[in-house]
Amino acid sequence: MSIRQLPDTLINQIAAGEVVERPASVVKELVENALDAGARRVDIDLEEGGVRLIRIRDDGNGIAPEELPLAVSRHATSKIASLDDLEGVTTLGFRGEALPSIASVSRFALSSRRIGEDRGAVLEIDGGRLGEVTPKSHPQGTTVEVRDLFFNVPARRKFLKAERTELGHIEEWLRQLALARPDVELRVSHNGKATRRWKGEGDLVDMGLSDVRIGEALGDEFAKNALRVDHSGAGLRLHGWIAQPSYNRASADQQYLYCNGRSVRDRSIAHAVKQAYADVLFHGRQPAYVLFLELDPRRVDVNVHPAKHEVRFRDARLIHDFVYRTLNDALAETRAGTLPSAQVPGGFDAAANGEGAAPSNMYQYRPTAPLGLQVRETQAGYAALYGNGGGSVSGPAPGAGLYTGSGSAYAAPSAGMPLPALPRSDDDSLPPLGYAIAQLHGVYVLAESAEGLIVVDMHAAHERIGYEKLKSAHDGEGLRTQPLLVPATLAVSEREAEVAEREEATLIALGFEVTRSGPQSLALRAVPALLAHGDVEALLRDVLTDLREHGESRRVAAARDELLSTMACHGAVRANRRLTLPEMNALLREMEATERSGQCNHGRPTWARFTLPEIDRWFLRGR
Repeated sequence: MSIRQLPDTLINQIAAGEVVERPASVVKELVENALDAGARRVDIDLEEGGVRLIRIRDDGNGIAPEELPLAVSRHATSKIASLDDLEGVTTLGFRGEALPSIASVSRFALSSRRIGEDRGAVLEIDGGRLGEVTPKSHPQGTTVEVRDLFFNVPARRKFLKAERTELGHIEEWLRQLALARPDVELRVSHNGKATRRWKGEGDLVDMGLSDVRIGEALGDEFAKNALRVDHSGAGLRLHGWIAQPSYNRASADQQYLYCNGRSVRDRSIAHAVKQAYADVLFHGRQPAYVLFLELDPRRVDVNVHPAKHEVRFRDARLIHDFVYRTLNDALAETRAGTLPSAQVPGGFDAAANGEGAAPSNMYQYRPTAPLGLQVRETQAGYAALYGNGGGSVSGPAPGAGLYTGSGSAYAAPSAGMPLPALPRSDDDSLPPLGYAIAQLHGVYVLAESAEGLIVVDMHAAHERIGYEKLKSAHDGEGLRTQPLLVPATLAVSEREAEVAEREEATLIALGFEVTRSGPQSLALRAVPALLAHGDVEALLRDVLTDLREHGESRRVAAARDELLSTMACHGAVRANRRLTLPEMNALLREMEATERSGQCNHGRPTWARFTLPEIDRWFLRGR
């Protein structure tokens, strides 16, 4: 068969196969064009899930009548003019393929009026057949009508799902957009009925994503559990919201990542987020977040995917490390008794921290009041709970020092120490977790705080405290290596051998002394001392995989932490161990001072707060 030039209509339909997957793809392309044109309000009218009709109206700059045919020509755009423009793209669209691709598989109409012109014009296209430009009355801005999507490509139309499903995909994309552009008003209707309105909230440059829009998009529970993140350094800025570990999901349905305002998917950043949550999230659960990464457009290539879903970073390893460390530092501050900054006025201020500074006040935190009685209590409790070494569990035998009359579960203070009077519940000097008042069933510590009642799982809390102490101790010592008596030879792929040779310095920092002994073999001479009795060869292979895919690996740290977590679990106070009031208060004070103490080593919550209004509702008080 001889080579021949394809007709324009067929070329556009082939391009549509890349750009137009379903009605949601059409909505995405058209709304992004509206935003690039400076729109502050966009109306989206749909029928039958967008299959029958998609109409996008905007109040943007508009298109001149003589440019309407050019707007629906392939690779015609006002957004780039040179290679320099392409390398520093700041607009959402830039390829010039969307309109001709959509017009080739639908009954299409483009109407517009530019600023300052008396009248507008319209151009109609039926299945790729271009009509004439005719005058039309139209407000400032542009309207695009897409009717009968895929009417001339029946094979593609068969792959569309039910109306409700297709509408759901459109709504999900609009939710992504609403999170990224709180300055734009979005009005949505379906089958003639208004279904959603996202109100514009001012100038994007002067504002961040508000609590209101977070709540509208992801629900009140996310908003109540959201922690504000804002950190800059190395020419990068990461800001947005991450959910506390106690708020987690069965799937990745509330994970939103934006790069320079563009919604993207990136495996490396997703890996960094997963690693940051690894120490605090329950097994098999997913974190929730809305994160915005900002960097010089020339450091990211947005031209690697036809639908612009994916990007490629020039400094992928730096960005992975930046995201991980920013979120890891933020999650380290999830101490028991603290509130998300979203709920407390005066949260994190990036400007106050300075360029490149790690977030230092993600939460408002009130230190324990320096009450003499409380200090003596806490000191006595430390001695009982931790002994002189601060790590072992010792103290009175189960049941010692308890009131036994009337079946009370209240723990008495140690001999010779008076029972402390509880401060007033509205006393500002109360520490975040308050003061212990009782122990319940030998498992839970009950405390009175300024807000109401605090319930603590004593084993889970003590386990986290011990775990963090062990990690700090090992971090202080540095990573020790243990030479092998006989070097081990590992058979690996050529790619793995190349990674090991290239990343020799990184592997040494992780505790491995590895040299390449052949095209597909490695010689292992030393391993991390703490992990020497485990399967270090399998660990090394996993580390090489991480270095190849993400440019970074925390496998060694994760394996070490797993071992330390087991040690902390065995050393933690057990159920049915009766604690005295000083011991309980010592535990509360340690929780307030320990990083990540809101969750145990396995991701379970360590404490819960019940406010007085909430308790009043239980008993119908005030009704």
